[in-house]
Amino acid sequence: MRLSPPLATLALGLSLALPVLALPALAQTATPQAQTGASPPPSAVERKEQGNRVTENLPEIPAELIESLNRYQNTRGASVSGWTKEGCLLVSTRFAETSQVHRVCEPLGMREQLTFYPEPVAGVTVSPPGAWRDGFVYGKDRGGDEFSQLYWFDAQTRESMLLTDGKRSQNGGTVLTRDGGLMAYSSTARNGTDRDIWLRDTRSGQSRVLLQEGGTWGALDFSPDGKRLLVTKYVSANESYPGEVDVASGTLQMFPIDGGKAAFGGFRYAPDGEGIYYVSDEPVDGAPSEFQVLRHHRPGQGAPVRVSTAPWDVDGFEVSDDGRHLAYVTNEDGIYRLTVLALPSHRPLELPELPVGLIGGLEFSPDGKRLAVTLNTATSPSDVYVIDLEGSALERWTKSEVGGLDTARFVAPTLVRYPTFDQVDGAPRTIPAFYYRPATPAASGKLPVVVSIHGGPESQALPGFNPSIQFMVNELGVAVLVPNVRGSSGYGKTWLTLDNAEKREDSVKDIGALLDWIAQQPELDASRVGVMGGSYGGYMVLASLMHYSDRIRAGIDVVGISDFTTFLTNTEEYRRDLRRAEYGDERDPAMRAVFDRISPLKNASRIDAPLFVAQGRNDPRVPYTEAEQIAAAVRANGNPVWFLMFNDEGHGFRKKSNSDYFGAASMLFWERHLLTE
Repeated sequence: MRLSPPLATLALGLSLALPVLALPALAQTATPQAQTGASPPPSAVERKEQGNRVTENLPEIPAELIESLNRYQNTRGASVSGWTKEGCLLVSTRFAETSQVHRVCEPLGMREQLTFYPEPVAGVTVSPPGAWRDGFVYGKDRGGDEFSQLYWFDAQTRESMLLTDGKRSQNGGTVLTRDGGLMAYSSTARNGTDRDIWLRDTRSGQSRVLLQEGGTWGALDFSPDGKRLLVTKYVSANESYPGEVDVASGTLQMFPIDGGKAAFGGFRYAPDGEGIYYVSDEPVDGAPSEFQVLRHHRPGQGAPVRVSTAPWDVDGFEVSDDGRHLAYVTNEDGIYRLTVLALPSHRPLELPELPVGLIGGLEFSPDGKRLAVTLNTATSPSDVYVIDLEGSALERWTKSEVGGLDTARFVAPTLVRYPTFDQVDGAPRTIPAFYYRPATPAASGKLPVVVSIHGGPESQALPGFNPSIQFMVNELGVAVLVPNVRGSSGYGKTWLTLDNAEKREDSVKDIGALLDWIAQQPELDASRVGVMGGSYGGYMVLASLMHYSDRIRAGIDVVGISDFTTFLTNTEEYRRDLRRAEYGDERDPAMRAVFDRISPLKNASRIDAPLFVAQGRNDPRVPYTEAEQIAAAVRANGNPVWFLMFNDEGHGFRKKSNSDYFGAASMLFWERHLLTE
């Protein structure tokens, strides 16, 4: 089970936190206002369309800001995609506009680029060592619309072939049989709403629907003989239903769930094909479990056995093809810990010391003797390392660029906890937050602050490498606080549900409590606080400004929800019921009344601070209309509102030039509206 999503999010630098900074060399038409640095009146709209970029009231970005950002713009990372038969590694990295697949055949060896597209490539699944052909499956969409199609890259011919319908469907989650003869994946091709399980015969090229039960289904693992397939139905972050499908007949058998309802992570067959390894928050020995732990169950041999021991979530695991080892990662207060076990004894192996940070990838070599991982820390971008399991040695395979910057100046955060408005067992509930503090004291005596709020909401802010944060801390002298408010993942299932439905604004109150904490810190300037967030974090920005405009100087909303009713009405059909499970159902009059009460759009008159709204035109999750309507509503208050939209992006900015431009515009926004005394 690959742990790519958290590290991919860090690579984007936008979806959950701050943007990766850079600025494209694009010509800008200078107006008299841009030339003088003046801004148009807040209520006026100065709309420009330049290529794929649409802006409203956005000033020209000064050349000196572009120059100071340049090195931070040119950092990059690399992550593991899998091993090839001959022992090379496929890695994902960017050398132009987007992340593509590269091959590396020795430690710190040459990166040979294999795919070349203007759109990023993701979801790489490498053919198993015993497969009848050599290559990999990958996914690619158009302009960030997330209607990903699957392709086969043939290692012999270096040609790619489309595998799916090429239409307005979502396809992904590929798994292959040990011989590579069958490929299972999930797809919305049937009706555009439900995710069915499809099966493709890779020799004949014939595809068919294997499982058509309605809802959101995913394929997880084939049995060693290829006759059975583990699947799961996802309902919400707290509710999934696992089962097994007979490949020949399509017969589905659901597994019993202790307690009747639970969240599940990965499922993998044990090497013998009889037992199963899986991650679940079902009760342990009859006692409730807050966290998702790794378990092993062999039918006919009693209750499942708990494999992981730490009281934290297991974020992913992998079983080697030779059946000798299992690796898993626990998320311990935002820090990842790697454990490798010998099978079938579950004896832990001695491992070399790893950097403190985030661990992803988990790809065993074809012979099972090595484990490739992606390592990311607060002060270094993602890179690929290989662990020799027999010699307990660590070897670096990629060394990514950091723009020539002195990494010794990068700031690692400290983990702080601040009290919020409610209590647990008679004591104040505390909220965890990562605190990036500039090394140089503020000239004025107190540091301005940016609060970065992650999206999801079922996600978690992690202390990974972020060049935006490093620029703000080192070059602008801004302190950055990254909280994990209630509703975040990683802190147990009770924490995850504390903001559901009618409790939505309790998470906003956690930001209010953070403002109280900032005011109590002698080194922080409570009169100069900005907020920034993407997706659900964008909603949190707008809601925070709605409630605390008198305490927040300015805000940046990226692909954010401005009204839950219009969001749920206009989001793509395949997402609507999934989001209703988290936010509530807008068709219920009582829930709709809650949405009206908490909607930033319907309370836009209360937002009395400068606002920057950024959006992708092709966003299938949060439609661009959410951005346009809140920008217009807040501008009607007479407040300065900057608006930016890219016509070739979706839910986040994945193309370097777009991300760079947004990052530079963001820093200019903070300079204009936050850094002034």
